[in-house]
Amino acid sequence: MENITVKKYTLKRIETKSVYKVKYEEELNNEQLKAVKKKEGAILVIAGAGSGKTKTLTYRVARLIEDGVNPKNILLLTFTKKAAQEMLSRAALVLDSRCEEVAGGTFHAFANIILRKYSGLLELRNNFTITDRTDSEDIINHIRSNVINKQTKRFPKKNTIADIYSKSINKNIPSKEIIASEYSQFEQCTDKINEIITKYNEYKRENSVLDYDDLLLYLRTLLESNDEVRKKLSNQYKYIMVDEYQDTNTIQAQIIKLLASEHNNVMAVGDDSQSIYSFRGANFKNILDFPKTFENTEIIKLEQNYRSSQNILKLANEVLIKAKEKYAKKLYSQIESEVKPALISASDMKTESEFIVQRVLELTEDENIPLNEICVLARSARMTYNLEIELAKKGIPYKKFGGMKFMETSHIKDIISYLRVILNPSDIISYNRILLLLEGIGSQSANRLLPILTSGENTKDLPVRNPKDIIKLTDMLENARKDILNPVKIVRQVLNYYEPILQNKYDDYMKRQKDLEHFLNLSEKYGNLEDFLSDLALEPPDTSVTDVEEGIKKDEYLTLSTIHSAKGLEWKAVFIIGAVDGRFPSIYSFNTSDELDEELRLMYVAITRAKTHLAITYPIDMYDYSSNMVLSKPSRFLDGIGQDILERWVIEE
Repeated sequence: MENITVKKYTLKRIETKSVYKVKYEEELNNEQLKAVKKKEGAILVIAGAGSGKTKTLTYRVARLIEDGVNPKNILLLTFTKKAAQEMLSRAALVLDSRCEEVAGGTFHAFANIILRKYSGLLELRNNFTITDRTDSEDIINHIRSNVINKQTKRFPKKNTIADIYSKSINKNIPSKEIIASEYSQFEQCTDKINEIITKYNEYKRENSVLDYDDLLLYLRTLLESNDEVRKKLSNQYKYIMVDEYQDTNTIQAQIIKLLASEHNNVMAVGDDSQSIYSFRGANFKNILDFPKTFENTEIIKLEQNYRSSQNILKLANEVLIKAKEKYAKKLYSQIESEVKPALISASDMKTESEFIVQRVLELTEDENIPLNEICVLARSARMTYNLEIELAKKGIPYKKFGGMKFMETSHIKDIISYLRVILNPSDIISYNRILLLLEGIGSQSANRLLPILTSGENTKDLPVRNPKDIIKLTDMLENARKDILNPVKIVRQVLNYYEPILQNKYDDYMKRQKDLEHFLNLSEKYGNLEDFLSDLALEPPDTSVTDVEEGIKKDEYLTLSTIHSAKGLEWKAVFIIGAVDGRFPSIYSFNTSDELDEELRLMYVAITRAKTHLAITYPIDMYDYSSNMVLSKPSRFLDGIGQDILERWVIEE
């Protein structure tokens, strides 16, 4: 047989230029890239704190469009209009102006657009009116006045009824259960409250009025009741993205399921460990159950943090281990710092506040950290009251977010008005306020009484039908003036007098009583009433910024915030104050594991706001009036964490 020579061939790779304008591989880490490149199917992106979730959403919008998807077939749902605008603007900078054609906005804004278009199918006029919260309360108040007997004393006011109704809708729980669990003092009024709610809904229907909750309810009804519309909308929005999915309520999750019914192309981005808004109706189970709700879900975890040092993240991970229900993740960072988080105990709240003020000054003066890069976080707004006074004394400018400032709350304004009249009987403004707190006294009656009361004339013949309440008030004021050098005794007298007024004026008077108890504690530090009122007045009630320290720019301030209000923000140095067990976690969360878990997530959110400096402080003599206990132990969420991760210090005076 003849020898045959076989020619050998080799393959040479043909290098082609990327068809993509955006260099995704260079701009994103591996997990971000995986999320951005996946086009079809259900995707759950668990985005740990500071892991670049906004960047991931932004680049996915660009990638879809580069893959040939029509921008009008993409729906981006967020919780604020600003967030949607920011993402689409950034996507346009990454790619081009086509990104701004994407349908983006809040759930409520999207619902409004769809309902205007299909209003006839729901027996709505397309020019329906959307009421804001104030309008809704006014409608409820009108109905309320016709339903209840005028002699009824303990019945919820319009804002409380509006709260009950809204919570019932957002949590998908009957109003009867909301009343029983959160407003038990009104359980005997349940039937009347439900009657008002029924008439409120009838009024809206008859007058083609929708409130914010109705927008979601009607959209869900439209999608559930009309297959043709559901299919049309699902095929129009072929690619759905939802930001902050852990904050969705039950109705919003149902709407997403219906909108995705024809294609299952949903990307939900969120962090189960930052689910802290159950009081607004957010359902933590939505993000946990996402893989059950949407078939063949791919879960992608973003764990690289671009905000905090590795030392901060070690603590955050240790806290997160204690959560009972969660997606397991471990945050890490390439940011190194020698500074470790610290747990610091103080003898009392005043020492705690003075120490924080001292450290703020050290950080700004010795370490050149601007005030704008420092934040003090608290579980609740009232926990910063002592600190506010100390900051004002030192002339450190600050802004407070989340909850009103101490002197801005109406019940504290009431008490201060009594004290001002005790100190200065000619204070007409304060006198007018406390007169209007009395039943049967209106503006006209007060105007007739003021000249008499401020002049010190005889109060036996007063120009009112029932002078007994006026005489009782003036007697209390006169008795209190005898103890002008004993502010705590004066405050006790005023509080005893004011308590029946408080209970009659506010449905949530039990919560407000805690503020008054705290006010009493503050008065104990002073030797006369004038000094006490002067210190409180150093931070004017009509502003949250004090700028009295020479050389500090007017736009530079320390941030005081509740943790809820700080979510999504970051600072170089963070203080978490009042981290005593019973306050953080709250003693009210001890009843159920779900509530305790949410408190733990709140601690995780607080810790991950810090970039490099983190101090967690707690007083060891905090008295809790609701349980009659002295709270002295640090938060249970910090138990068992070693010194190598969390240093422990005590403030020595």
